[in-house]
Amino acid sequence: MTPSARIQAAIDLLDEIIRAARDGGPAADTLIAGYFKARRYAGSKDRRAVRDHVYAAIRRAGECPRNGRAAMVGVARENPEIAALFDGSAHGPAPLVPDEPAAPASVVPSWIQPLLADLVDEQEQEALLERAPLDLRVNRLKADRDTVLAQLPDGVATRLSPDGIRLPEGWPIAQTSLWIDGLVEVQDEGSQLIARLCDARPGQTVIDLCAGAGGKTLALAGDMQAQGRLIAADTIRNRLARLEPRAARAGAAYIETLLLDQGHEDRALSTLAGIADCVLIDAPCSGTGTWRRNPEARWRLTAVRLERLLAEQARIMDIGAELAAKGGTMVYAVCSLLDREGRDQVDAFLDRHPGWKCDLSGDMPGRRRGQGIMLSPAHDGTDGFFFARMKKS
Repeated sequence: MTPSARIQAAIDLLDEIIRAARDGGPAADTLIAGYFKARRYAGSKDRRAVRDHVYAAIRRAGECPRNGRAAMVGVARENPEIAALFDGSAHGPAPLVPDEPAAPASVVPSWIQPLLADLVDEQEQEALLERAPLDLRVNRLKADRDTVLAQLPDGVATRLSPDGIRLPEGWPIAQTSLWIDGLVEVQDEGSQLIARLCDARPGQTVIDLCAGAGGKTLALAGDMQAQGRLIAADTIRNRLARLEPRAARAGAAYIETLLLDQGHEDRALSTLAGIADCVLIDAPCSGTGTWRRNPEARWRLTAVRLERLLAEQARIMDIGAELAAKGGTMVYAVCSLLDREGRDQVDAFLDRHPGWKCDLSGDMPGRRRGQGIMLSPAHDGTDGFFFARMKKS
C-alpha cells in the first residue's frame, strides 16, 4: 500500500467505526481485524500504519465525527505530512479543499464534561487518551512475581499491585510460554486491586456476579488457592464461555459458571441466597475510565444509555445484597470516573439497605471519593476505576 492508500484505508475504516458507534455495532478493534482479514495484500507495516492513523483520528475527536474523512481531515489540519497524502492518487484520498469540514479536537464529549468528578482536571483528561501499557497479573496458583520477572527483562513490578508486572504497550506476551502455560494473565493493575479488595480466602464461598470472561474470577481463584467455592455468573453466554479455557490454562478448573437470564436472575441464584462470604459486582458502566484502551467508546455513550446503566447498576447491587451471608461483604466496582456511577450509587445503596455499612480499609491506594476509592491514569497509572467494599451486619 502507498502512504496515500493507507490514509484512504483509515478513512474507510473510520466510516465503519462511526456507523458502529451510532448503531451499537462491533468495537473498533473488531472492525479493524475484519477489514484486514478481507485484504490479505496488506502487509504488517500497512496494517500498523493504518491502525495508527485510525486511532490518531479517534483520540483527537471527542465528539463523534460526521464521517471518516472529516475525522482524518482534522488530523491533516494539524499535521502537514498527513495533509500532503491527500493527493488524489489512484488509491488515495481526494485533495483537501479550503474550508472543508473537519472534526473538532476535544478530549471529552461536551455533555459528559459536567458529570466528571471534580478531581478529573485537564491533565487527568489528557491522560485518559494516552496509550495504555500492558499489565500482567502473575497467577499465584502456578508462579510468583519474582520468578516471572526473571523471564521478562522488559518487565517491571507494578507499584500498587503485589502480583502485577508492567510491559511496554504492544509487547507480544501471548507468544510466550508464560502466557501459554497460564503463569500470567493480561489484567490492568487497577483491576487487580479490585480483586484483592475482595480479600477472598481459601475455603470461602465467593460469587463474581458480573464475571464476563472471568479476568477477576481468575484473580480470585489465585487468592483462594483452589479451596472453597468460586462462582462466575453472567447474563452473556459468549463472554462466560471464554472463561472455561482460561480457567483450564490457569489451573483453576474448579470454578463454577452460572448463566443468568437478565431480568430473571433470581431463577438461577435462589439457591445461593445468603451464603456468599463475598460478592463481587464489576458492574456494566460507561467505561469512561478505559478510554485510553477504547477511545471510540466516547462516541457510543449517550445520556439515554447512561440512565439505563445507572438503573441496571442499582438493580444488580440489590441482587448482590441478597446473596451475601451475615457478616459477608460486597465489592462494587465500575471502570468509570463519573460520580453518578460510583460515589452516588454506593450512597444510594446504603440508604436502601440500612443493614449494610462501608467496610473500606484505610491502606488502599487511590483517592477517597465518598465511601469508596477512585483510581485514574494520571494519578495512579492505572485505568480509571471507582470501587467500594460494604459489609452486611
